[in-house]
Order: sequence, then C-alpha cells, then structure tokens
Amino acid sequence: MTTPLATYRLQFRDGMTFDRALTLVPYWQSLGISHLYASPIFSATEASTHGYDVTDANAFDPALGGREGFDRLSKALKQAGIGLILDIVPNHMAASLENAWWRSIVTWGEESPHAAFFDVDWSRPLTLAVLGQDFDAAVEAGEITLALDEEGGPALAYYENRFPLTPPSQAAALEGAPGALSAKLAALAASATPEDEAVRVKTAKGLIAEDEKGREALDAYLKSLDATRVRALHEAQPYRLVHWKVAASGLSYRRFFEVAGLAGLRVEDEDVFQAAHRLVLDLVRDGTIDGLRIDHVDGLADPAAYLQRLRAAIGPDVYLVVEKIIEGEETLPADWPIEGTTGYEFIAALTHLYVDHGQMPVLDAAYRRFIGSDTAYEAMLLEAKQLMLDRNFEGEVRRLVSLGRQALPDVSEAAFGQALKALISAFPVYRTYGTREVLSSADKAVLDRSASQAAERLDAEGKQALSALVSLLSGTVDGPAFEFRSRFQQLSGPVMAKAMEDTAFYRYNRFLALNEVGGHPDEAEMSIEAFHHLMARRLEEQPLGLSTTSTHDTKRGEDSRARLYALSEIPDIWSKAVERWHEINAGHVRTLSDGPAPEPALEWALYQALAGCWPEELEISDRDGLAALSERFAAYVEKTIREAKLRSDWSDVNEDYESAVKDFAAALLSPDNAAFLSDFSRTLAPIRLAGLYNSLSQTVVKMAAPGVPDVYQGSERADFSLVDPDNRRMPDYETIAAFLTRSDTVSLDPAALSSGQAKVALTARLIAARKAARALFETGRYEPLTLSGACAEKLVAFARMAEGEAVLAVAPCRVARLVSEGTMPEEAFSGVTLRLPEVLAGRRYRDAVSGAEVTLSAELPLSDLPLAPYAVLIRA
Repeated sequence: MTTPLATYRLQFRDGMTFDRALTLVPYWQSLGISHLYASPIFSATEASTHGYDVTDANAFDPALGGREGFDRLSKALKQAGIGLILDIVPNHMAASLENAWWRSIVTWGEESPHAAFFDVDWSRPLTLAVLGQDFDAAVEAGEITLALDEEGGPALAYYENRFPLTPPSQAAALEGAPGALSAKLAALAASATPEDEAVRVKTAKGLIAEDEKGREALDAYLKSLDATRVRALHEAQPYRLVHWKVAASGLSYRRFFEVAGLAGLRVEDEDVFQAAHRLVLDLVRDGTIDGLRIDHVDGLADPAAYLQRLRAAIGPDVYLVVEKIIEGEETLPADWPIEGTTGYEFIAALTHLYVDHGQMPVLDAAYRRFIGSDTAYEAMLLEAKQLMLDRNFEGEVRRLVSLGRQALPDVSEAAFGQALKALISAFPVYRTYGTREVLSSADKAVLDRSASQAAERLDAEGKQALSALVSLLSGTVDGPAFEFRSRFQQLSGPVMAKAMEDTAFYRYNRFLALNEVGGHPDEAEMSIEAFHHLMARRLEEQPLGLSTTSTHDTKRGEDSRARLYALSEIPDIWSKAVERWHEINAGHVRTLSDGPAPEPALEWALYQALAGCWPEELEISDRDGLAALSERFAAYVEKTIREAKLRSDWSDVNEDYESAVKDFAAALLSPDNAAFLSDFSRTLAPIRLAGLYNSLSQTVVKMAAPGVPDVYQGSERADFSLVDPDNRRMPDYETIAAFLTRSDTVSLDPAALSSGQAKVALTARLIAARKAARALFETGRYEPLTLSGACAEKLVAFARMAEGEAVLAVAPCRVARLVSEGTMPEEAFSGVTLRLPEVLAGRRYRDAVSGAEVTLSAELPLSDLPLAPYAVLIRA
C-alpha cells in the first residue's frame, strides 16, 4: 500500500466541477499533497449541495461533468503524480424519484426487483412523507389530483411532484379516457412487469412525447377526475402519501438519522453490495482510485462484515478509512481491516494543548452567573437524548419495541419501551457491534455500564424489563432477536449524534471551542500530558488514520476554533467584555411572552460565534464587509436556534422568536452600533493574534504527530467558517496560489500572519519535510520532550524517532494571556530551553521551516531557532 503523504479534502458542487478541479491540479502539486480526497461525486439529487443524497452510485454526476469530466480530471491527477481517494456512501441513498431503484419500489412495491435493496418494513405500504397536511385534507383542498407524468403515464400529482401509479392500477385511471394515446398507455401498462420497468417507461415516454394533442387531452381528463377516484387510486398503490411530520413516528423505512429523504440501504446483502459498488470497484481495479472513505460506517447493520467484504473486493493495497466518532477510551474494533478513521478524535486531542484547564472554573462561573442557571452538561445531554427517543425517533423506538417483544413476549410493552429508552439514553458511545454471536467483551462492558446507569431511572417493572433486554442483546441471537439487535445498534448511534452534536452542542454554550464533533463540551481534565498520551495511543491504534483539523461536518473552521481556544486563558477579560456588550445591546433584546430573545445563554454564544468567524481582514468601517458577514451570521443564527430545539425547531418554527434573535444578530453588525463594534474589535484584537499563533501551532502538530495530515479545502490559508453550509464555500484559490509562490520563507510578521501567507508557506514546507522523511513520520515512535524555563508550560514539544532518523517538533500552545498583556510570544519564550535525551543530542539537524542546519546539544535555547517559538527539526 502507498500510504498518503498528505491529503487535500475537496468539496465538489456549488461551483466545483471536475473541470474546475482540473485547473487546481498544478496548485495541489506545488502544495505537495499526495492525494486528492474528494467528496461524493456520483449522481445525486438535482441541485444537491453535498452529494450524500446519491441517486445512482454507478454514474458520475452530470452536474459535475459526468464520466468525461471525471476522466479528464483523473488523467491530470495521474500525470501530476497525485492519487485519488473517494468518499462513498454505502449506508443510504436518496429517497427520491430521481433514484431509479427507489422509483421502482414506489411503482411496484414489494414486487420490485429492488424491494430488498432498501431497509423497508413491507408489512405495510411504503410511506412517502411529502405532504403539508394529511392526505384527505390535501385532496379536499385540491392539492392532490391525477395528472399525466411525462416520465411514464398516469400519476398522483402534488404541486410539481408526480408519483407514479403502479401499472396494474393505471387501467383504472385510464378507464374512459379519450384518444389513442390513452389506449396505447393502457395496453402497455397491462403487459408490464417489474423486471421490464425501464423498457415500459422508455416506451411510454416516447408515446407521450410524440403525441402532443393526445398528451394535453389525457392530462386534462386525468385532472378532471373527482376526489373519490383519486382516493381509490391512492389506496391501490404500494405507497401512501402522508404528512411530512409523520416521518418521526410512522415511516416504513429506515432513514439516515432523521432525514426522510435518505433511505437506508441494505449493503449487508451480497447482491445489494455488488449493485451499489459496481463502479467503485471498477475504478479500484483499473487503478483510477487509490483509497476510499466510508461515510457513516456506524449506520450499517454489520460494519465489520461490510468492511471485510469491501477489503476482499479492493485488495490489501487500497487506503481505507471510515467516518467513525470515537468516544473516550473507546477503540476501533480489531476486526475492521482499515487504516483508521477520518480524524475527529484528533481534533478532540488538540483541545488538550490549547485549553487552559486551570482557568476553566473561572469561565464556568462567569457563564453560570450570566445565564442564571447551573444546569450540568451531562443532564442537558440526557434530556436531549430523551427528546430524540420520545419525538424525533418515535417510529424507530416503536418498531424496536415490537421486534423485542417478539423475542420477549412476557415483558409488557410499556415496561419494555421504558427500559429501551433508558438503556439507549445511558450509552456512552455511539453503538456496539454485535452480530449473531455473543457480544465482544468490549461491547459487553459498554452494555453493562449503560444498563447500570439506566436502572437508576427505572421502577421495579422497568428494571425487570431492562434485565431481559440486556440478556437479549448480550447472548447469541437469531431470527427476530438478531433483527432487534441490528436495529438497536443502528438506532443508538443516530440518537447519540442528534442529541449531542445537533442539540446539546447548541444548548450548552459555555465554551464553543469544545462543542465539536468527536469532542466533549465538559471535558473532565485537559493537559499537555494528556495530549502526549493520546498521540502515543494514536500511533499504536491507527498510525495511518487521517489527522484532520477541519471537515465539511465540523461545527466551525479550524482557525475559528484556534481563536476561541484563547478564551480559556483569559476568561476574566472575556466575561467582563460580555457584560459590557450585554449592556450596550440591551435595547436590541426583545421581550416575548416566553422570555427575552435572545435569552442569556444564546446571547453568550452569539458573541463567541461572532468572535470566531470574524474575518481577519474586516475593519469595522467596512460597511460592505459587515453586511456580508451579517448575511452569513444570520444563517448560522437560524441553524443554532433550530438545532437547540428549545424555543424553535425545524419541525415547529417559532417565527416571532427567530425574527427577534435574527434582528439582534443583525444589530450587532450594524454600522450604526458603533459603541459595540468598537469595543468588540478592540477586545478581539489580542484574541485574534493568539488565534493566529494557535493556528500555526495546530499545523505544526498535525504535520508532525502520528497520522496522515488532511488539509480541508482553503484551510491551508485560513478557515474561519461557521457550521455547514458556511464551511462549504469556495476558497479563494487565486490568492492562496499567489501566497504559495512565496512559500520559500515563513514569516511571523503581522501581515503574513493575518493574511494567511504564513500558514500557506508553513503547510507547504512541512508537507515537503514529510516527503523527505516519509517512513519516519509514518511509523516513528512518539516521545514527549522536556522544556524548562519561564512559560515552558505554554509550549508543546515531542520527537518522532525511527531507525537512526528523528524529527523534533516544538510549538506554542497557550499565548493568549501573554498577548493580552502586550508580550509577543517570541519574546516570552526566549528563555525557554528544550532538553534532549542523549539519543537525540549531539547531532546535526535541518530546520524544515527555514532550511538552516544546526547541531544540537543536550540543551537547546528556543531563542536559537530561526522561527522561534516554532520548530520542526529533522536529523540531517
């Protein structure tokens, strides 16, 4: 296997096509990355902004340039010596009529050759949650009629949507219809079979297209049919059109999380696996792609079996990583034949470097004082999990209860449901990985720990049901018990994700830098020593996993997070500033019947979010710049409000509240709010500078620590983005490329720092350093190094060693207090000494940043470093 040296994550769509990417190949070549790491590029729903709503896994999206465009890009990458890693989506596909497989099951139901492709409960009709009210009301309102679908014949029409009638029922719809076209379509439908559906549709489309008058007459006739005929035809379909709110409680298919538009795919079935991976496997076999990223592996019924089947199909030389969030001491299952994860746990590890844990009680007290509450994070997370189980995943819970009681008929439905919810609520990780065998010891430990906590919230009958439930999940299983275990494991992950990442992270606003995917907003203890421990563990468990600092799913960009880390060092300064801003902006807070808008917890969060995303180049006199930021911020505010699910929600929008909060956010960035903007800008100045130093430090650590460094698009310069879709905007590649031409030197002068030129240059030079000592960075052991002197505790230093080679990395990690007091880091660290063990001392090293060569003794004053306080020294 050729392990990636460094990857570059590129988001296709929103202007990024294959041909646009092709123009960037020379830039990536100059940057030095070894592999382009592409977001999903297969056919997706029309106007998809991300590509995870796949409609055809075996075709390149025409919107990106189709097969020809892909081939041009692939050829250019090969010629430049750049490999290609593809992000694939085995867990789900778009529940859309654009998806031929889905259209087939909508048209034919269980008779469709694709009926077993999706995770559908065929004991009842397929539910299509697309209506704005229930079906009968929509018919009475004239919203649902019959109409001619030019894609194949008579259909149920709901505004612009056309839902096909199953061919056997088309005769009833066409009965009495005028013209030859009607007769032809009726005859075609009468002879149709599920297997020849594509032929029938093609023929019908041709007949409809060539008979304009017949088409118009038939469409008019169908639309004239009364509500009774509409209802009767609807009842004859293998699907039911239902209110969109039914998705939470009554869908007949497994969703991706709570997205009704994404239907679970049964890739555990060999036929489905082969059908869904045909093009991907062809690309692997012909050498076009070198690696795969597996989206949402925890959503699969049996991740281990899937990964083993995939590994057997792609061979041992293809780089394979999975999107998987690792919680705490959780480890990747040993039977997964992969190189590692996509790196969320690396982001979590970095927080130990930059967060001043000793100052967190001060920040905590200030936050509680400001919001007037002391709700603990764990209680908030538990409440969010219970909300998910009671409301957002009500249907999935009901199905699990039904399945479980088939195996445990003596347990009452109420007690089983109570125990089930309590157990899932207590899960400390996303899921376990049991199949038909007894649970592994690791999974059994998770289950037992969760059951112990769940029992504390149950009555006597609930505890008995819990005991039976744990026994069912623990042992060997088959039949309904096997399906129950699979569905249980496929539900616990979405509940955790939606409760934590998409609810609690928007409620617990004490310190937003910690509210990150894979992280913990209330980490018990943070220290540089803990970071060293995590890196040693990373080297042991997944030395070739991706080390990322930004992704398309992170809650904020890496430079935004680097800036916000600084607040943990100066909580006194920050909390006093928030108090001032609260007074300045009090007139913009609106009092509603259910309280102030925004409420204090949200107001506290908005100041942090604004501090994190403030562009480096933005001056408060720049009206156009403020307006552009205000537009981005408004979208973030709306998402924050709805994800919190406290006073508004995606499913139940509180327009008065949202309008009030958006007005408040807009007022913050209004040029007329001069007092606030002036104070905010002045307070932010040292925080911004500390963030820039942290950003360079993150880059040094990511490039030198165990793992394969991943550069998210544009973050080689700066990423001050907010949550998606803000973090998927097109980078300014023209400016970045211009900076790259000046990458021979790395400067810490203010202009180079604030423009991002320093980060671009540092990224390129450190990728080059990895290339020069590839084996060392891939497999070299990890050793913390000792620093001494004033402020030594504000730096991190470590070595990588292997076979006579060595690299030393030093970087500042806590400079906000220094900067706020007017001391530049270079000055503060001038008296710090790096102490080297004998095996590293007395040798000659080359500075990867400056290119200078130095001989190191047992003690190295940091003032001797060319780019102090940063260094990446490679044994010459």
